[in-house]
Amino acid sequence: MATNDRIIPLRHYGRWVSGIILIGLLGLIVNAFRVGQIDWSVVDEFFFSTALLKGLASTILITACSMLMGLVLGVVFAIMRLSQNPVSNMFSRLYIWLFRGAPVYLQLLIWFNLALIFPVVNLGFAQYRMVDVMTPFMAALLGLGLNEGAYLTEIVRGGILSVDKGQIDAATALGMSRLTAMRRIILPQAMRVIVPPIGNEFIGLLKTSSMASAIAYTELLHKAQIIYFVNAKVMELLIVATGWYLIVVTILSVAQVGIERRFARGHAFATQRSFLGTLRENTFGKRQRCGA
Repeated sequence: MATNDRIIPLRHYGRWVSGIILIGLLGLIVNAFRVGQIDWSVVDEFFFSTALLKGLASTILITACSMLMGLVLGVVFAIMRLSQNPVSNMFSRLYIWLFRGAPVYLQLLIWFNLALIFPVVNLGFAQYRMVDVMTPFMAALLGLGLNEGAYLTEIVRGGILSVDKGQIDAATALGMSRLTAMRRIILPQAMRVIVPPIGNEFIGLLKTSSMASAIAYTELLHKAQIIYFVNAKVMELLIVATGWYLIVVTILSVAQVGIERRFARGHAFATQRSFLGTLRENTFGKRQRCGA
């Protein structure tokens, strides 16, 4: 029987109101920066300055080196953490407890001032002064890399545990050693689970590397500080540094999406997530841990 009843869509007035309020707040913030005492010509002048680009290169270098170090440590200590050997297990737990418990800033200061405890590095066949060995780059590498390794240990361990135990039993039945099975069977499957949080950690590490300015490592923020100490254009130089951080984070987010989709091939959920959707989640999503 025909009917003249119309289907009336549900009105979401609250969404419209909240959207208008948020857009209004965004407009106020943008306008505040527009009318504020900011010399935008200075921002244009220094955005591509050689000094800041060198600082940006140093930031990327220390981030990449620290992440590589953290990845190696994360895999090694995750395997030790899952080992039946009580000594290896305990040593891994101690490492995680120690470096997750101490703030990154504190670790950087300890490494940089290590010469106060060990003034000389004695290798038996050669001796070096600690102040010559523990350069700002080396102190930043140890501070950031060891700290990151502790967090990645737990991420890698979670990825390994996500693989069905039967996979190891099947590999062992085929005559593979546990190490070979881990390298050829377990880790490739665990990568699908490991890659997303590692991507977030990489982006977080990029920002955490700014703490290295406290030990005179000349990364991007430190270069900006040196310049604004001279010309007193504090906010302008901080805006330049923020712009470069956002650009690099965006590039890393795009790369992370590509890596995620590669390791997630063959899984149903991978085909349901669009490239832009995954990118949006990686760029604006929350980090896996509470703080650096």
